[in-house]
Amino acid sequence: MSYNSAEINEFSDIWVFCEQRDGKLMNTDFELISEGRKLADERGSKLVGILLGGEGIENTAKELGGYGADKVIVCADKNLAVYTTDAYSKVLCDVVMEKKPEVLLIGASNIGRDLGPRVAARLHTGLTADATHLDIDMDRYVQFLKESSTIDLEKVKFKMDDNNLKMTRPAFGGHLMATIICPRFRPCMSTVRPGVMKKAEFDQAKADACEIEMAQFSLTAADLRTKVLEVVKETKKLVDLIGADIVVSVGRGISKDPEKGIALAEELAEALGGGVVGASRAVTDAGWLSSDHQVGQTGKTVHPRIYVALGISGAIQHKAGMQDSEIIIAVDSNETAPIFECADYGIVGDLFEVVPHMIEEIRAAKEAK
Repeated sequence: MSYNSAEINEFSDIWVFCEQRDGKLMNTDFELISEGRKLADERGSKLVGILLGGEGIENTAKELGGYGADKVIVCADKNLAVYTTDAYSKVLCDVVMEKKPEVLLIGASNIGRDLGPRVAARLHTGLTADATHLDIDMDRYVQFLKESSTIDLEKVKFKMDDNNLKMTRPAFGGHLMATIICPRFRPCMSTVRPGVMKKAEFDQAKADACEIEMAQFSLTAADLRTKVLEVVKETKKLVDLIGADIVVSVGRGISKDPEKGIALAEELAEALGGGVVGASRAVTDAGWLSSDHQVGQTGKTVHPRIYVALGISGAIQHKAGMQDSEIIIAVDSNETAPIFECADYGIVGDLFEVVPHMIEEIRAAKEAK
């Protein structure tokens, strides 16, 4: 088998590594397949999912077609049922070297962040970690810059025929955005932050039409330096910001009484219908809430039905993580706060005075019904 990552003309198709746990596909798979479909359409190529798992994992593969995959390559083996670095790296690299995809996307989960760098190193290619935006078409990329950056595009000369994957990610703690390309080697690889890509609507006809290919590969005991003896799951209550329908976030505006501010946010979230509490980076940096509450470029990207921002000025790093919410309600004492630029409803005032009235009115409206 001849493989040279620098022979870029030999590579084609968009691939998505599809993660499974206990034989169940992850929501990130569907997000990446949906985004990969857009990239494949821009490039005029096929979209292929690659799924590694235990025996019988092929029974779940058709679902990926419902979100846009033309084909799913399945690698089934008892040694792949539970993720191990050795087994997954070996098998994924072997299949990539044989098939030569042009792009390989991996979700930036704990597994993806372990797997991505190891695969990129073995394949002798580059890796962009924690990407939040992807483009191939230059016109689409320039439009993205118009909407999401402060660059004076009139002063920039773009190479409009550039068909490299353009991978954008936060840099310097979220204070800058960097777009990275990999022009000399293939595949172009990126781990993609969960929650930032929108999942397409499931299409049963596309699922039925999806091609399933069982890959041939070698995986022996000599390839495995570790063996999973037991999987012990820790029981810990985590904040499900990404899947939440309602998110109430607090910012630096709660600084005069953080404990009371968080309590008000929790009460408002409950009144709205069992929402969850998020936070800006200033709040998590101060230690008022743990990092799993953070929304923004260096936190989580959310798309809830209702997003309430309490005392959050709306720096671009925070807005990038919530601006696609269906309805945005902002409360801030500064009438010129950037958060009001993307808010559907804005209230200028002290959140400690405003929020109790909001809770009272919401409960009264519910009782009236």
